[in-house]
Amino acid sequence: MFFATRVIEKLKIAVFEAASEPTFPQFYSIFELFMSEKSTKKLKLWELDRLDEAQFKAQPKFPIVLVLDSIRSLNNIGAFFRTADAFNIEQIILCGITAQPPHREIHKTALGATETVKWTYEPDLMTALEKQRNKGYQIGVVEQAVQTTLLQDVHRIEAKGFALVFGNEVDGVDQRALDVADHIIEIPQFGTKHSLNVSVCAGIVMWEFVKRYI
Repeated sequence: MFFATRVIEKLKIAVFEAASEPTFPQFYSIFELFMSEKSTKKLKLWELDRLDEAQFKAQPKFPIVLVLDSIRSLNNIGAFFRTADAFNIEQIILCGITAQPPHREIHKTALGATETVKWTYEPDLMTALEKQRNKGYQIGVVEQAVQTTLLQDVHRIEAKGFALVFGNEVDGVDQRALDVADHIIEIPQFGTKHSLNVSVCAGIVMWEFVKRYI
C-alpha cells in the first residue's frame, strides 16, 4: 500500500511538471519510470536520446573509412551503413560492383542510415585506397592471409586514421589491395567454418577500431 501511494504521488508531480498537454509517449515514459524503478528496465525508442540527422552530420567523426570491394548483397550493403551510423564512421566508399543508394533492398537493412552516413562511389578499388593513403590513413585489409595482424592486437597500431577494406562475399578482397596494405587484419575464429558474413565481420572490426577513440 505504501509503495502504491508513493508511485501515485510521484506520477502526480511528474505530470504537473510536464507540459500542459503531454503526448502519449511522454506520459507512458513517466508511468513506466515509476512503475519499474530498476536499472534493468528496458528503454523505449523515445527514451534513447538519439541524435537527429542534422546533429549526427555535424558531430566530429572517428577517422575510420570503410572501403567496400564489390559487395554483391544489397542487404549486406545496407547493414554496413546502419553499423557505420552506430559507430560514427567518417565515410563509406563503394567500389566495383557494390550497389549504390537509393535502393529498396539497401534501405531494408540500412533503415535510413544512407541519409546520415557520408558515402561516395569509386569504381576502381586501388584509386580509392591511394586517395586514403594520401590523406595519411593506413590501409587495413580484413582478410585471411599467410601473415596477418590478429584483431585483438590492432590497438597497438598508431595512425592518423584507417581505411578498412572488406571484400566480396565469395572472392574476398582483391589481391592487389592485400599487396599494398599496411595491415592485413584477421578475426580469430574457433569453429569449423572459418567464415563470417561480411557485414557481421564489419561490425566486429569497426567496434575494435572505434574503442580507441572513446
